[in-house]
Amino acid sequence: MSAPAPSTLAIVDAEPLPRQEEVLTDAALAFVAELHRQFTPRRNELLARRTERRAEIARTSTLDFLPETAAVRADESWKVAPAPAALNDRRVEITGPTDRKMTINALNSGARIWLADFEDASAPTWENVILGQLNLTDAYERRIDFTDPKSGKSYALKPADELATVVTRPRGWHLDERHLQLDGTPVPGALVDFGLYFFHNAQRLIDLGKGPYFYLPKTESHLEARLWNDIFVFAQDYVGIPRGTIRATVLIETITAAFEMEEILYELREHASGLNAGRWDYLFSIVKNFRDGGAKFVLPDRNAVTMTAPFMRAYTELLVRTCHKRGAHAIGGMAAFIPSRRDAEVNKVAFEKVKADKDREANDGFDGSWVAHPDLVPIAMASFDAVLGEKPNQKDRLREDVSVAAGDLIAIDTLDAKPTYEGLRNAVAVGIRYIEAWLRGLGAVAIFNLMEDAATAEISRSQIWQWINADVVFENGEHATAELARKVAAEELDAIREEIGEETFTAGKWQQAHDLLLQVSLDQDYADFLTLPAYEQLR
Repeated sequence: MSAPAPSTLAIVDAEPLPRQEEVLTDAALAFVAELHRQFTPRRNELLARRTERRAEIARTSTLDFLPETAAVRADESWKVAPAPAALNDRRVEITGPTDRKMTINALNSGARIWLADFEDASAPTWENVILGQLNLTDAYERRIDFTDPKSGKSYALKPADELATVVTRPRGWHLDERHLQLDGTPVPGALVDFGLYFFHNAQRLIDLGKGPYFYLPKTESHLEARLWNDIFVFAQDYVGIPRGTIRATVLIETITAAFEMEEILYELREHASGLNAGRWDYLFSIVKNFRDGGAKFVLPDRNAVTMTAPFMRAYTELLVRTCHKRGAHAIGGMAAFIPSRRDAEVNKVAFEKVKADKDREANDGFDGSWVAHPDLVPIAMASFDAVLGEKPNQKDRLREDVSVAAGDLIAIDTLDAKPTYEGLRNAVAVGIRYIEAWLRGLGAVAIFNLMEDAATAEISRSQIWQWINADVVFENGEHATAELARKVAAEELDAIREEIGEETFTAGKWQQAHDLLLQVSLDQDYADFLTLPAYEQLR
């Protein structure tokens, strides 16, 4: 008697979308189902391990480099695979969601790389998940265009040799995709985003002289990198392309991953392309892991924590040294400024700050950096051109002068700045505005001249939580309390209502956003990710 055919993926509680059958083919769904069967159990084990590790940090209030992987760090002989031609020069990378207009603008932006984002810059509505895949395939097939219904302006792709190379970022391991299920169990969003993109585009990209390239978010350990590596091996064998065709850049945006950079590169070495120095998610991870570590771990206002803070400097310098020691690219952080069409003075000040930030990264040895807006591409490009010249990267700068001890990475109390009442107001204001947009399906949102994504809301709500639980006293003498947070949030909601008018306010999701921000900021049971309860409300 033959074995029963394996169950297939079911599309659950999702309105059909135009052309979704081009993405959700039987063959693509069979591939995603096989990824789910093979790798979701390990994903679940690794999520449980995160919880255990966080409990250990709560008990000890410290972190250190892993003794069990000392041999990997000490072995000077290993390097990651050489970069493919399409990823050798990464001096400027633009980030953004995969909607149709952004797809064209990012590819045309003049940046070397576009981080096509299914993660923090994209709210995971069914429409964003599926149509984003369609937009990328349409771009590779050069059948994509867009006309703005408001302005009437049309957008089309430049010639192929002028387009950015795409590096796709799937969702983090913690998020499920409730609309795709196998035997009633949702498939991890990461496997959906990776699987559909890889299955449809791997050969197409090879034919274009590029390849399936990925950014891996929210990684917390080298064991999570090992899981991704095993997925890559399986996927390449499944579709019949050579191992090592996939390349992955890992975001070092968690404090635990900062202690395992070499091990993460080692696990992925056949597929590794580089590491990236995130910022808001990194600060969010510090608060999340050391939230009950007492006064010495209390972060000041997020805008007071610059990349020149000693513990941030230790993190970025270690990242450059680690990458170049192992032949990988070191990619710098985000310039999130959004130019103002009305205020030249705002632009002047912001452009100077962006230039200083990118000059510092280029001079520190980074091989490239991120921007959030096409107008910032020339500024970042000039900073890296000045250092690189005609060279594609500066991986030959080994930064052997850098020496970072474990304690340097968590020396939060080296900052002079303290939390302020204005910092609380800003965290509430940005948190409400971002969550409201996210609940409407927007993941990348311009707020107060900055492009914000889910990491912004995470650091905002985490700081509110931490300040209250650490009984912070602001400079005006007020204590950080739940009552104060509620008062500020109510005032902010009233201000928004007045600013946008009753009709627009009622049509939005403002009260819902206000309530959700307070829930994740005030609950004693700290939610690991804001997007988990938010996803329950996303329709």
